[in-house]
Amino acid sequence: MKDKYSKILSDMIKIETVSAEGQTDLRKFRKFHTLLKKKFPKIFAVCEVTDYDGSLLMRWPGKNSPEPENQGILLMNHMDVVEATGEWKYPPFSGEIAEGKVWGRGALDDKGELFAMLQAAEELAADGFVPERDIWFESACTEEIAGHGADEISKMLAEKGYRFEMVLDEGGMIVDEPIAGAKGTYAMIGVGEKGFADIKFIAKSAGGHASAPPKDTPLVRLGKFMSYVDRHEIFDVEISPAVCEMLKRLSASMEGASAKAMANPEKFAPIIKKVMAKSSPMSAAMTKTTIAFTCAKGANGYNVIPEEAYVIGNMRYSHHQGRDASIEAISKVAKRYNLEVEVIDPGLESPISDWNSRGFKLIESGVAEIFEGVTTSPFVTTGASDARYMTRVSDNCFRFAPFKVTDKQMSTIHGLNENVDIDSLEPAVEFYKYIIRNFDL
Repeated sequence: MKDKYSKILSDMIKIETVSAEGQTDLRKFRKFHTLLKKKFPKIFAVCEVTDYDGSLLMRWPGKNSPEPENQGILLMNHMDVVEATGEWKYPPFSGEIAEGKVWGRGALDDKGELFAMLQAAEELAADGFVPERDIWFESACTEEIAGHGADEISKMLAEKGYRFEMVLDEGGMIVDEPIAGAKGTYAMIGVGEKGFADIKFIAKSAGGHASAPPKDTPLVRLGKFMSYVDRHEIFDVEISPAVCEMLKRLSASMEGASAKAMANPEKFAPIIKKVMAKSSPMSAAMTKTTIAFTCAKGANGYNVIPEEAYVIGNMRYSHHQGRDASIEAISKVAKRYNLEVEVIDPGLESPISDWNSRGFKLIESGVAEIFEGVTTSPFVTTGASDARYMTRVSDNCFRFAPFKVTDKQMSTIHGLNENVDIDSLEPAVEFYKYIIRNFDL
């Protein structure tokens, strides 16, 4: 199977499906659709397939025809990828098979997962398997640009009254030592994700010539504002119930005082907050709202004091503080520096799913069945996924890609030399087969 699986994924990577704001060419996605139909003919033959402006929604009819509000499972993975610049070991859209890996943009984010999902369904359909209830598949072509694909599909499903018992999208993976000191291998299952908002902070002045600058010009005020936010804790820091559950599970592979504290996170919350804040940016981000300043603009001329300058902040708001309170907190700081605040996109708040639900337990049992020695743990993802839109149609949206990856491979996602181990493809396919076969048992 290794050669077959790696060749299919390689061919998927070879079709460049970069999505970019304002310039997404649907022709390349339709070319990709044609490839998918060629590679996975059995599942496309049994599914009802709808093309939503390049995004696909597929329904595999089950033996029973439940009411819309009693749907079973929706499996998701996106087909678009981010751009691939810089010097790569192998060309980013070559799908090179070398060194025991498949190389190229999308190998892990997210064509590897899309391959495993569809290959699992393909093999089950070829064997004559028919699910008890309908199985749905969704693959958007706009995930990387927070586009309208999954958004519009979820709105359509909600308008028609569809409710799914479980949604499974990309997200966490199987990693060693997910936090410092947790000496084990864990399947990290995202039970929710932080919402995100794009905010513009605007500084205005009378402008003027750069030869005689007054104090506190627009760029100076913006700089002081960003420096203050960078150096001070302006958002509420908490150990949420989901993070508490994660720490309790990870504590089993820890030793000494750390194990004791992590096993009792409510009791040792003040200490744990400090440890997570210093451990890594990722750990810190699990405990609070964050904001990163990503874009800026001043005058067009080098010798001109701008009448208006601005910076854009990408805010990822925590569940405990929420969108409105987080925006209010940053706005108060902006006001000190005489800045105007414009919320460009408030984002969508995504609730936490239940790690005691039947869906989570199915993922847990699938991991135990397929991946020896791997323990599952819930966590809150700090990045965004299309699953946030599906909270409109399901109370339990989980985020997990069934691949064992190293820290180095994780760093290649959206970076240089993205790759996936060939040996990880078959277990990933088997995991999706387990989910599909066992969901209604």
